[in-house]
Amino acid sequence: MIKKLTDNISRVIVGKDEIVKLMITAMISGGHILLEDMPGSGKTKLAKSLAASLDADFSRIQFTPDLLPTDITGLNVYNKAQGVFELRKGPIFANIILADEINRATPRTQAGLLESMEERQVTIDGETYKLAEPFFVIATQNPIETSGTFPLPEAQLDRFLMKLSMGGLSYDEELSVMDRYMKEDPLSELKSVLTKEDVLSMRESAENVYVSEGVRKYILDIVTATRKHAGVLAGASTRGTLALLNAAKAYAYVSGRDYVIPDDVSALSVPVLAHRLVLSLGRGSSGAEAGIIRDILKETVKPTESFTAGRER
Repeated sequence: MIKKLTDNISRVIVGKDEIVKLMITAMISGGHILLEDMPGSGKTKLAKSLAASLDADFSRIQFTPDLLPTDITGLNVYNKAQGVFELRKGPIFANIILADEINRATPRTQAGLLESMEERQVTIDGETYKLAEPFFVIATQNPIETSGTFPLPEAQLDRFLMKLSMGGLSYDEELSVMDRYMKEDPLSELKSVLTKEDVLSMRESAENVYVSEGVRKYILDIVTATRKHAGVLAGASTRGTLALLNAAKAYAYVSGRDYVIPDDVSALSVPVLAHRLVLSLGRGSSGAEAGIIRDILKETVKPTESFTAGRER
């Protein structure tokens, strides 16, 4: 199922195999992702390619400064003919949500996603509604240096399992993009290859991936180091610890293993932990958080035990 999904997405997205793998990892682990990069880098195209590959409900929310929280969640509308209020569901009632340019909306509207991302539910006029599974938010944003943007608050950032950047393409990769899009957009011909039941089945399998004690301690050593680093005002929370653990299990599953190795943890530490750090004053330059995580990885000793020993059978 993983190969069918990655092969289908690669018909549209060129040269981003690791980003695609991380996005699938986030979906299987039940987390959400934030794609940050300059306009035109393929963020929306990647999100729509994943959505088109799954037979699941998809909705896109275009975030703008005048967007209201009720435009996301929905609201009760009075039916004059029947004399009752009826719920008009918003776009949040879907399986895959593309929150496009999320940082162009005001903080009040951004906060409208908090409950749904964390608790898989929305509250409208005091009534709580459960959201269908799988529920996967793919948010895109332009760098905060871009005019007309509102930086996401720490509480919002912490709800994202990973923060990813598309990055640039090599000369040959960009030439391949030109060839692929010469006549028409391949996204328009993309068909679904998996169902939402397949996603839930993969999620259940990933939950059973074995994590040895040594690897669990390695995860905690990395997270603890973020709290003690001289350049960090607030390190990763316990939510960050659990996020790294669950992401590592899903990453191992996507890699074809039923146990986690230290390399899984180190590969995920930057995308899972960097955006959760609050840096000390004067250290807020772009990419500083990722640099701190990389320094911590260099200084943290990897376990060398047998990573399958003690696994329940």
